[in-house]
Amino acid sequence: MNNENHPEIIPVKNPVTSQVIGTIPNLRAEALAEAAAKARAAQPAWEALGARGRAMLISVWLDALWLHKRDLLATIRRETGKTHGNAMTELFAIDIIANYYVKRAPRILRPHSGIPIFPILQSVKVEYKAHGVVGLITPWNYPLLNVCFELIAALIAGNAVLVKPSELTPYTALFIVDLMHRVGIPQDVIQVVTGDGVTGAALVDVVDYVHVTGSTATGRKVAVRAAERLIPYSLELGGKDPLIVLQDSNLDLAATAALAGSLENAGQACVALERVYVEAPIYEDFLRRIQHHAARMRIGTGGYDYGVHMGSMTHERELLRTEQQIADAVAKGARIVYGGKRRPDLGPLFFEPTVLADVDHTMDVMREETFGPVVPVMRVADADQAVRLANDSKYGLSASIYTRNLAFGQALAARLESGDVAINRVVVNVGTAGIPSGGMKDSGIGQRNSAAGLLRFVHPHAVMTDKLWYNPPGLSLLSDPLTRFGLHIMRIARRWLPFV
Repeated sequence: MNNENHPEIIPVKNPVTSQVIGTIPNLRAEALAEAAAKARAAQPAWEALGARGRAMLISVWLDALWLHKRDLLATIRRETGKTHGNAMTELFAIDIIANYYVKRAPRILRPHSGIPIFPILQSVKVEYKAHGVVGLITPWNYPLLNVCFELIAALIAGNAVLVKPSELTPYTALFIVDLMHRVGIPQDVIQVVTGDGVTGAALVDVVDYVHVTGSTATGRKVAVRAAERLIPYSLELGGKDPLIVLQDSNLDLAATAALAGSLENAGQACVALERVYVEAPIYEDFLRRIQHHAARMRIGTGGYDYGVHMGSMTHERELLRTEQQIADAVAKGARIVYGGKRRPDLGPLFFEPTVLADVDHTMDVMREETFGPVVPVMRVADADQAVRLANDSKYGLSASIYTRNLAFGQALAARLESGDVAINRVVVNVGTAGIPSGGMKDSGIGQRNSAAGLLRFVHPHAVMTDKLWYNPPGLSLLSDPLTRFGLHIMRIARRWLPFV
């Protein structure tokens, strides 16, 4: 292995100042195997604590997060270049999701009865068992939210967890896990393993379940390896989320939503709006309103000011891709109606909020994930064309519709090929704890949030008990005439009786 390409230590930089804020070890396979062995030894006692006991510790940890809010937000912002408001959004979202599972996980995970072949003669109990050791590979764009989405559910489900955060933003994960240890969650039950992509690959080889939040390319590699090992997995991957603005919309509401949804975290969000389709009769008016509101946006570091709307980008790779897509769009006939330039006066990775008009599907900005502060707006003839274009994508994560006709909006939503749809809101479904959130197509496999997001971290274990009231010996079930008669009776009963 080339030590220059795989250094033992990785520096972590502040994207606003480019200053090194610390270093992390770049762990390799031996260290991952050791961490997994510790986790596997600690997991049975953690599962034996019961869902209610585990949820109680998560509740105490959540209170500790709020108690140390100032240091937590400072850590997030130092690693990512986010605004104060955007960092607070992560904390609020985690508060909603953690409270949902603290209250409901004991009921969701409670053993329940099932329906046997012969209900009177047999009984069935279904219980849930943790997978064992869960591995989480998480990205840099939301270092609190994208760790805790899965971490909270996996821990409450009874698993031990190894978290591999992005090497760009490891300190938020270290911060929150340290707080977990302080409130009583055992150190071997939840561990942070730091490093680059080689570390992530090694993690997949030592866990019993793996979740990846990241790029589609990374997700494919992990899925292949998980399949080779025959371990379950879930993937939350890229998106190219559409917004459809119908002609009966409140234009100011739709225009500000388009900006907020596209420029959330400087566009570095998998659920950011990356395509805006506007019906022809309101297209020019919509562009005027979005220009008006874009001109009033404030970008910068912002201190503790909630009025700063957008901060720095985090990764230079995403800035370069943003510039490439803008250049490609302009070369093919798009217009920049606002922004379009770097802001080196604010920091090396600041880029202006950018609104593109007259885009179409020949342009990269409408086909490939952008992950930058760009709002591409396309004119469409009607709602039907908008739906066809929205579905004309390899991605299918989330989508939004703006209309005053709620019934029509809901009918339109049913036609969209996406994991979820929001009507007259943007970027909210992923933070709504009670509904499943997850993509179709190249956007991933599996759901987070709701009961579905918890149950992926357990496997059902069914126990059928025959009460021996009638169980004649025999080498074949059908060899006994009374059994055959009983099966015919049950066939009829199942059509009419709800409990069989």
